Amino acid sequence: MSDTATSWDLPGKQKALMIAALLTGAFMGIINETLLATALPTIQQAFEISRGEVQWMTTAFLMTNGIMIPVSAFLIDRFSTRGLFLTAIGLFGVGTAIAAVATVYPVLLLGRVVQASGCGIMLPLLMTVLLAIISVERRGTAMGMIGIVIAFGPAIGPTLSGWLLEHYSWRSLFITVLPIVAVTMIVAALFLRNVTELRKPKIDVLSIILSSIGFGSFLYGFSIASQSGWLSPVVLISTGTGIVVIGLFVWRQLVLKTPMLEFRVFQFRIFTLAIIITMTVLISLIGAETLLPLFMQNVLNFSPLESGLMLLPGAIVIGILSPITGRLFDKFGAKWLALIGLSIVTVTTFMFTRLSLETSFTYLTVIYAIRMFGLSFALMPVMTSALNQLPPKWYAHGSAMANTLQQISASIGTAILVTLVAMGTKSFVPDTAASPELIGKQAQVVGFEWAFMGSTALAFIAFVLALFLHPPKKEKQIVQQIHGEDASMR
Repeated sequence: MSDTATSWDLPGKQKALMIAALLTGAFMGIINETLLATALPTIQQAFEISRGEVQWMTTAFLMTNGIMIPVSAFLIDRFSTRGLFLTAIGLFGVGTAIAAVATVYPVLLLGRVVQASGCGIMLPLLMTVLLAIISVERRGTAMGMIGIVIAFGPAIGPTLSGWLLEHYSWRSLFITVLPIVAVTMIVAALFLRNVTELRKPKIDVLSIILSSIGFGSFLYGFSIASQSGWLSPVVLISTGTGIVVIGLFVWRQLVLKTPMLEFRVFQFRIFTLAIIITMTVLISLIGAETLLPLFMQNVLNFSPLESGLMLLPGAIVIGILSPITGRLFDKFGAKWLALIGLSIVTVTTFMFTRLSLETSFTYLTVIYAIRMFGLSFALMPVMTSALNQLPPKWYAHGSAMANTLQQISASIGTAILVTLVAMGTKSFVPDTAASPELIGKQAQVVGFEWAFMGSTALAFIAFVLALFLHPPKKEKQIVQQIHGEDASMR
């Protein structure tokens, strides 16, 4: 008898525990992308290293994550759900333990890399499993849970980090995670079943090499662009190498009989459109989570904890609403939800272009929370619509592709928005004989306004693109046609 389970023969309790374990693992991975954001100065001081060296804590994590995500589709096709998740969460736990006990910086950095090697697998695996075990009619509700992971995780990271650093050492950022990893592994070992179809594709070493070099170089180039300058030789060589090698990787996948990552998913028009909208929305999401704490700390002189607390109400809003908007998607489809959400995001992002030295904590908190309300209507409904366009055999590839492009868009978007801050700051021309310190802060205000103007433009573009999504009735007909055979079996 096959160990592979299907959506209709799993008991409800077991299905719930499976999803809980997968969600917890993915949540810990996502939260670790921003958990160290406020801790970098503390770590820099503790190990007596430069700002550039400590920044590798973030850069190395994102690069490794970006390398692993494209490979995840191949791994999901080749290895069992249970074995792959236990390996991924195990790697994450080992990396966390290494970082927690590190006495020299290279060991700490190694811990982050090992952490990221597990993280890059968990979110695509979670999406693929949900697509496999949840019927099409209830998929929005299930994918709404992923919205909590994608949006709530990065937002809560700085707040949690700030609180821990107020009371404990930087090691607490890793030590507090270890018991959660242990519990998640126990639950997964007891209740996780193999629900994906194993196709046992052959390992194509060249594809793995091209993917690692291509995505790694590309993400590295963009991660240092805002610091080193877009015309820096390192940036130009890294991004140029990345683009060329990714092109070779795509060509390789198109000629392989069984590709490591299936690029033919883009033959589905709505999948492609929805992924572009999701990428644009994610840039807007990550941009605000990056820029607002910087504005509060560098310009308004708030503490890291205070800037993290400003993000907390918005994180709570999207955490509560994501499952609700998922259920609304099941009833009404993605188009109208996306249009409502993106209109709110566009307006509230534009309100951040009216910053000043008198901008209050309350103003930032309230506008950010309303903005996250809008994002909850746009993010996961659109992504669910994208994945629903694919036949079941390409679920793993669609999930991996979506997460890869999200990682790329987040890196590119952050680099562009931080660059706009620098450009806007340099463009400022003071019209008063103010003190150099005041002029410097006024210049930075202009810089952040420029960045939010760019973010507003992206949100508006996403709104326009959402107009071309299928209306609810047509979307439902297409999904039923694609999944007709699968749905009838349920």
